[in-house]
Amino acid sequence: MTAPDRVVLQARLCDAADARLAAADAELADRFPGLPTARQPVHTLYLPADRVHAGIVREVGAVALAAFDEHLPDPAALQRVFRAALVSGDAGGGDAGGGDLVAPADAPAIHALVRAKLEREPIEDLRIDFEDGFTQRGVPAALRDHDEDAHVDRVLAEVVTRPGDALPPFWGLRFGSFDPTTRRRGIRTFVRVVEGLAAAPDRDSLLAGFRPTLPKVTAVEQVHVMVALCRELETEYGLAERALRFEIQIETPQSICGPDGSALVARLIHAADGRCIGVHYGTYDYSAACGIAAEYQAMDHPAADHAKAVMQVAAAGTGVALSDGSTNRLPVGDAEAVRAGWRLHARLIDRSLRRGFYQGWDLHPAQLVSRYVATYAFYRRSVPAACARIAAYLGTGPDAGYLDEPATARALADFCVRALDCGAVTAEEITSRAGVDRADLAALTHPGTDHEESR
Repeated sequence: MTAPDRVVLQARLCDAADARLAAADAELADRFPGLPTARQPVHTLYLPADRVHAGIVREVGAVALAAFDEHLPDPAALQRVFRAALVSGDAGGGDAGGGDLVAPADAPAIHALVRAKLEREPIEDLRIDFEDGFTQRGVPAALRDHDEDAHVDRVLAEVVTRPGDALPPFWGLRFGSFDPTTRRRGIRTFVRVVEGLAAAPDRDSLLAGFRPTLPKVTAVEQVHVMVALCRELETEYGLAERALRFEIQIETPQSICGPDGSALVARLIHAADGRCIGVHYGTYDYSAACGIAAEYQAMDHPAADHAKAVMQVAAAGTGVALSDGSTNRLPVGDAEAVRAGWRLHARLIDRSLRRGFYQGWDLHPAQLVSRYVATYAFYRRSVPAACARIAAYLGTGPDAGYLDEPATARALADFCVRALDCGAVTAEEITSRAGVDRADLAALTHPGTDHEESR
């Protein structure tokens, strides 16, 4: 075969392949756009709606800072408290203590950075809970609808539509599930909140950080209803298309495994029509539904690991963020009880981070201390190596001992961006080690596009 004939043949084969795969290519690009482009908070603090009031962010920060100063007065104390809190093994390693969470040499930096974080931005994501956390104790059943309406209106007036810094960067509400017994109440609360947001002078900025949570999902049809609800409210209140997005809470076995044995969580994500922000694991409802005794319900139970592994595969490449659940062992009581609570929480956080769950739930202000200590320690342990590998990949630094491919380089860059976003490292530290700035990291994370502004 002559060379011109080969060129013609190749062109004809390529054209045929393009035509045959065009629909699949378009579907893949639509369903799997890649890594999330927006900042992901490292945690979500759940607070019952009746406890949320004007100044709640400052109040929570003050409680966390007081606990930090009392029990971690200096870097040496921080290093001692979190001794032996590190999970052993590799990224999929075991659960036993494997060393000090905070290296002595890094303790001064982590101590200073965490304290500054608690002063500046103690809460990254606040979830105002009108579901399980909102028990309405002492309120007669006949008055509960009225009581919930009153709390919705109060929260809107005192916190949501209040000018100033009443809310953290991300916030939202968890309302009643679409189970038949709570469906109407949940929709009523969600509509009331959206109505208040739509009437706020700064509604666009409020909506930018708004993260409503759809809990206890058991069927794809519930996600379809949530999508239709969002579309209808956008039309009714003059909001931009897709201004309303939401999280899906994975806390029922039915959301992991459908009745036909399929991985239902993947269908839930794609049924959201691009409106799903994240999928959040619910530790205790899921564990209880699996028949696990209360004493053994935990984030690191094998049943939890299975559910989260399914979530992780289902969400991969979709741009949907993952969040782990919570521990109900709170750092309260005497000094040793507080420190033991922190060590357990930090171990679980480190375990989640190693497994690619970069967000989790917190239930008490004092848990913010262990949240940021564990998160910062995780990033600061690995950022130097990540930066060295980025520099070697780009050819701006010495050989780091790895042969990294483009997909790995994207993951390394995304890791460094996450470390910057939460405050674990400074931009100067990244530049000095990798020779790149934030724009360079964004270009590596999302090659061929400009996502810097969305961060």
